[in-house]
Amino acid sequence: MAPNSAAWLPTSKSNPMFIGEAPLPVPGSNEVLVRIEAIAINPMDCNIQYLGDDLFDFIRYPYINGTDIAGTIASVGQGVIDLKVGDRVLGMCMAVATNESRNGAFQKYAILDTNLVCPIPNSLSAVDASVLPMGITTAAAAFYQPGYLELDPPTPFPRPNGKTLLVCAGSSSVGSNAIQLARASGYEVFATCSPRSFDFCKDLGASRVFDESSPTLTADLINAFQGKVCAGAFALVPGSTEICIDVVHKSQGVRFVATATRYTGELPKGVRTRFVTSITIKDNHVGKLVFRDYLPAALVQNNYRCVPKARVSGHGLEALQEAINITKDGVFAEKIVVTV
Repeated sequence: MAPNSAAWLPTSKSNPMFIGEAPLPVPGSNEVLVRIEAIAINPMDCNIQYLGDDLFDFIRYPYINGTDIAGTIASVGQGVIDLKVGDRVLGMCMAVATNESRNGAFQKYAILDTNLVCPIPNSLSAVDASVLPMGITTAAAAFYQPGYLELDPPTPFPRPNGKTLLVCAGSSSVGSNAIQLARASGYEVFATCSPRSFDFCKDLGASRVFDESSPTLTADLINAFQGKVCAGAFALVPGSTEICIDVVHKSQGVRFVATATRYTGELPKGVRTRFVTSITIKDNHVGKLVFRDYLPAALVQNNYRCVPKARVSGHGLEALQEAINITKDGVFAEKIVVTV
């Protein structure tokens, strides 16, 4: 096995990252070692580097950043019987939760929990597969964890359950996964996005789409939910939580808003909100539910799309800093990927 190396953050806000040697980790119980072939960049990766201790004061340095990867299993730990060396997988690296460099994505080899690893078919490239983990885990955390929306679990062949979910920012990375997961769980989906993304969101499964910049958006959504059984709402961008609160408050059904941005305002009677983070699924049933029970078959059967579209910006760990910078400057309907 080749030696390991990584793109390190030696201290808070280090820029650029330092490329250097890293220990070759050994998988423990219910863990796998993955030889990383593609790394996708998320806004959180940018925030960890640029904001450092200002926002992530719990991180210990030196630190290996990154979450979204695809590659090949190089070794397996004790108790792993349904994954083997040579399996192609996508996975969610959890250094931000464990504070251990062995779990960071910005390296050649990383340790992943088996419940956060999904085998991928030969027809799916590592580049395309790498865009999924953060998006699908954040949506899954909002949908299936106790104390959140608590939707029905996803299945390859869902039956409509007569309930409708609102997803604000449906064309975003998390939003596009939320639409697909909700549909796989049997829900009708209403989504907000820009007009240029209407067809994209409909193709993913949204039955109706609404212009997120319309001055009548809230009223249009409230009207659309009349006669529907509301399953709640998922707010993904600043300003959308308030819209979701108004909609669920004036609809019949679940009056809960899962939100990716913290909300501290007042709430109408009967309405609840809760902040969502993807890292909590490593400690409950949701990781296995999505990565092991649902997603493998869905990918094989082409029932789940790897979105947003991958754009490769470079090769090698040295290319990661530029990928971070591109993502920080903003991208639309795509995710920046580095091959390794």
